[in-house]
Amino acid sequence: MMEEEELEFAEDLEAILHLTPEVQLAIEQVFPSQDPLDRADFNAVEYINTLFPTEQALEEAQIAIQQLFGKIKDIKDKAEKSEQMVKEITRDIKQLDHAKRHLTTSITTLNHLHMLAGGVDSLEAMTRKRQYGEVANLLQGVVNVLEHFHKYMGIPQIRQLSERVKAAQSELGTQILADFEEAFPSQGSKRPGGPSNVLRDACLVANVLDPRIKQEIIKKFIRQHLSEYLVLFQENQDVAWLDKIDRRYAWIKRQLVDYEEKYGRMFPEEWCMTERIAVEFCHITRYTNLAKVMRTRAKEIEVKLLLFAIQRTTNFEGLLAKRFTGCTLTDGPGKKPESPLDSTNPFLEDEPGEDPRKPKAPDNPFHGIVSKCFEPHLYVYIESQDKNLGELIDRFVADFRAQGPPKAGTEEGGAVLPSCADLFVYYKKCMVQCSQLSTGEPMIALTTIFQKYLREYAWKILSGNLPKTNSNSGGLTISSLLKEKEGSEAAKFTVDELCLICSILSTAEYCLATTQQLEEKLKEKVDKVLVERINLTGEMDTFSTVISNSIQLLVQDLDAACDPALTAMSKMPWQSVEHVGDQSPYVTSVIMHIKQNVPIIRDNLASTRKYFTQFCIKFTNSFIPKFINHLFRCKPISMVGAEQLLLDTHSLKTVLLDLPSIGSQVLRKAPASYTKIVVKGMTRAEMILKVVMAPHEPPVVFVDNYIKLLADGNPETFQKILDMKGLKRSEQSSMLELFRQRLPTPPSGADGGPSLSFSAPTPEQESSRIRKLEKLIKKRL
Repeated sequence: MMEEEELEFAEDLEAILHLTPEVQLAIEQVFPSQDPLDRADFNAVEYINTLFPTEQALEEAQIAIQQLFGKIKDIKDKAEKSEQMVKEITRDIKQLDHAKRHLTTSITTLNHLHMLAGGVDSLEAMTRKRQYGEVANLLQGVVNVLEHFHKYMGIPQIRQLSERVKAAQSELGTQILADFEEAFPSQGSKRPGGPSNVLRDACLVANVLDPRIKQEIIKKFIRQHLSEYLVLFQENQDVAWLDKIDRRYAWIKRQLVDYEEKYGRMFPEEWCMTERIAVEFCHITRYTNLAKVMRTRAKEIEVKLLLFAIQRTTNFEGLLAKRFTGCTLTDGPGKKPESPLDSTNPFLEDEPGEDPRKPKAPDNPFHGIVSKCFEPHLYVYIESQDKNLGELIDRFVADFRAQGPPKAGTEEGGAVLPSCADLFVYYKKCMVQCSQLSTGEPMIALTTIFQKYLREYAWKILSGNLPKTNSNSGGLTISSLLKEKEGSEAAKFTVDELCLICSILSTAEYCLATTQQLEEKLKEKVDKVLVERINLTGEMDTFSTVISNSIQLLVQDLDAACDPALTAMSKMPWQSVEHVGDQSPYVTSVIMHIKQNVPIIRDNLASTRKYFTQFCIKFTNSFIPKFINHLFRCKPISMVGAEQLLLDTHSLKTVLLDLPSIGSQVLRKAPASYTKIVVKGMTRAEMILKVVMAPHEPPVVFVDNYIKLLADGNPETFQKILDMKGLKRSEQSSMLELFRQRLPTPPSGADGGPSLSFSAPTPEQESSRIRKLEKLIKKRL
């Protein structure tokens, strides 16, 4: 059994190891070999028999292997003995290495101790002689050497040397401060004769001492250097007022030049003394001089004077940014300045002719370092802008009255009023100017002023100049609307008045879009914490109202122009019409008014196409119900009369479908929303006439036909149809009763209504109704 399994395993192994001739040839080409073991026809049995042809050869191989193992063991034993011998030899060497390391450390420490002791002696001697140049280098070396002895402070001699170093440092600090006080006295008018080499070396020593020594030197020098400024520009001096603010900045420029010439080399460059003097000057100017004098003389501040002072100050801050880096603003002496404004100089993005592809200039670290003091007085600027904008609106009103409304057929006809662009250009100028002065509360105050005059512009310039429907100059009057005389026509807006309405509509649209952009710009300019207080939604709603009122006026005008024709239609003797001819005169009159008004309105609203579409939709929504109401007044109607009315209705339907492009050389398909309204409304008028044309006998068929065509469950509408057919009251009573009986049963829980429901709505229909209801609710909200 075992033999069979071994044979099967051998066969499987041979099958696995067997390679195709092509693979074998490729292997031989890549790895050529003369070894018999690599041959494809290698036979293990033959190979072993070749190596060991006899049993004696085999025994000799075993003996050779045993001898080899013996030699290997002998070599291993000798290696272990050699390793032990090496360990014994190196044991003494390691001890010598440790001794050498300790000896080296001891020698180095003794050398450092010698250097420290000698350095301390020399330091004390040089300090007494004020040899600050040598002291600066020596002190740093002594301090560095002393760091090596921190772990030896328990040794009395080391601790004593450390205390002597500290005492020398303290003495140096006191001595250097005294030298500077003597050279630059804080009191008295005596000025130093010039820079001192001793003081220059003393500054190098101060770099190594406690940082407070350096700060005290800087503070005393700057205070002494600016002492003259405090005297010259005292509050009671005439030169301290805003109109001479240039003299302040001229003085500091001279002082900085004087400092560079006399003391530029005395202080180390990394102290940035020139910038520190300029920064301290700014702090004194802002917090002490200007703030105090403006509080005292606040009533004398005028807007021109304020803007002059701010402009000169911001120019000076710009010069500081070009000259210095601002590295001392956070660590310099004196009061720290408030953080710079979030936005950069707003003129950078509003500069005329600026290439937007160029990278923006870096932030000015000195922006507001002085000019921030003007912010509490910017109410003067805001009040001035309030006054200027009021005068600007009054000028717009006067110019409009003097020049009159835009004339039809001119470039101004239907175009945006020029005053609108002027207003927003002034707004932009004010916004940019104010944002340079402050991005805080003054921007909020300016926004309130903007809101005020946006509303005034909407009321006085736009709404105030819309043609009045009750005017005597061609406007629409109540009496004209009530005229019933056949053929009379209501007074219409003139072409110029239509042009004016379109112009006001276009202007309101421009104002709406630009106000939104203004709001975005204001939010960019103002501080982030105040962004939520910028909201011009109310003003945008005001302009939207002007747009709606303008469209409504256009609709009312065209609608009223068609009224006499509809009145004429309702008074025609439709019962006596003998034959169907071309469209009736009233239809021709309606079409004439449409062709007169719509092209004018369309051409003048070419830049606001969406509002022209709104006009078309609103007119259709007004005209079609009115047409149907006048249709109900046409009674009684004969069969031929109903056919004529049906032809007239179809003519009006065709005209209404083409209304958006009527009289235009460019044929443009009407919007689907508009077409849907026309088709739905005029189809109802056609269905009414078809019901009127249908015979009322038998009554059941007539009632069912009415319900099928109109789907209107209101008995009043059904009775109007009966009146149009000329039925007697007795006949109408029985027909109305039959109508009520034939009405479909409303769904369970319904309260009944004028509209009918012939079958339960499908889920898709129900979903569509819900969506329509949601849209209606959102629109009303």
